Amino acid sequence: MKPIPEVDEGERRVVESALEERYGRTVATQLAEVELKLAPEDEELTACPTLYWEERDAAFVIAKVAAGRYRTMFFYPGDFGGEQYGAGRREYDDLAECVLTVLRVQADHEKERRGVASGKTARDLEGVGEHDLDEAGAAGPDE
Repeated sequence: MKPIPEVDEGERRVVESALEERYGRTVATQLAEVELKLAPEDEELTACPTLYWEERDAAFVIAKVAAGRYRTMFFYPGDFGGEQYGAGRREYDDLAECVLTVLRVQADHEKERRGVASGKTARDLEGVGEHDLDEAGAAGPDE
């Protein structure tokens, strides 16, 4: 088996550009290495070059599993259950699609974790209660 090429600067720029677009500021990635089973029948793990970052209480991993092939997941480092969440596909052959998908899936998951449901407003999520509206009027306490 050919060794997996390292993550190159172009790949890193693709990821970091997507992160800057998503968060509105620079989010640095770290080079790392994870061990994965590349095929279900593999008995041994393969070391894969990886980009890692943390943002909004979540940690993200994009592992390069072959030239032009990527796997991604996110998890919450503070969760004691240690659950990992994928992005809906086992592998991606387009790095931009890979990073955008994991960011979307995590954002949706973050909303679920915070109890966002149809009908809730930003004011509901920020902890502004009815008593605040009574004292400040319909615009809320800050307006």
